[in-house]
Amino acid sequence: MIKIDGKALAEKVKDKIAKEVFKSLEKGGERPSLAIILVGSLSDSQLYVSLKEREARKLGIDTHRYELEETVSEAEILETVKFLNNDDSVDAILIQLPLPEHINTEKIMSALDPKKDADGFLDNHPDYVMSPVLSAVKLMLEDTKIDSSNLVAGALYNSEVFGQALKKLLKDYGFLKVIGITGRDADEVKKVSSSVNVLVTAIGVPLFIKDNMIKDDAVIIDIGITKVGTKVCGDVDYDSVKHKVSFISPVPGGVGPLTIAFLLKNVLEIYKNKKTA
Repeated sequence: MIKIDGKALAEKVKDKIAKEVFKSLEKGGERPSLAIILVGSLSDSQLYVSLKEREARKLGIDTHRYELEETVSEAEILETVKFLNNDDSVDAILIQLPLPEHINTEKIMSALDPKKDADGFLDNHPDYVMSPVLSAVKLMLEDTKIDSSNLVAGALYNSEVFGQALKKLLKDYGFLKVIGITGRDADEVKKVSSSVNVLVTAIGVPLFIKDNMIKDDAVIIDIGITKVGTKVCGDVDYDSVKHKVSFISPVPGGVGPLTIAFLLKNVLEIYKNKKTA
């Protein structure tokens, strides 16, 4: 078994970002700027935002946090988004998800200026911006150096929108066949997971995938992340499957660090393209 080290891969991505940012600063340029909208006090969201802010500072990227109460109205959030869309000092915007249940997430996200969409959430975002999660999956696949042309890939997901994007990524990567399903039904999941060479899972059920649900020498990329007590778990029971896989991304230390790195890469790309526009 070979562990796909997301932390090590993320450091390489961040090194390149830092070099570009500081090279620009040496030439008299300004720091790239990321505005983060955080609604409510969900502990996980607070933690994720703090991590993004910390990594951004290391790379020379300025962050500005806009904290709104849990009871905030849609109109107030939309007003904040509009303000940031029109603020020329803000290069990129991130809306930390999930939003409270009384807020229409799609309505809020669609109000973003596509040219400032740091998360690549919108369909009409620029070509130089890519979903950080999908970028992480792609780099992890490249790191394994597997020949995808004769392999079957499987995708497990809860969101059909994300699932379609994930399947497209896998198809574009050159897999012989890509199978994808939505949901958490154990029998349906096992039909897919046990029949594919490469499994990418994002269903959000901790330790759900066991060794009897995968093929020998499978490659597993675990996007799922759930907090169980004080422990962070992925969809895959790492200890159960580690003797059976050829490559696996751990949780924590896998997709997570890379997602933050690619988010900040998007901020840099937005900043660079804004300068040349």
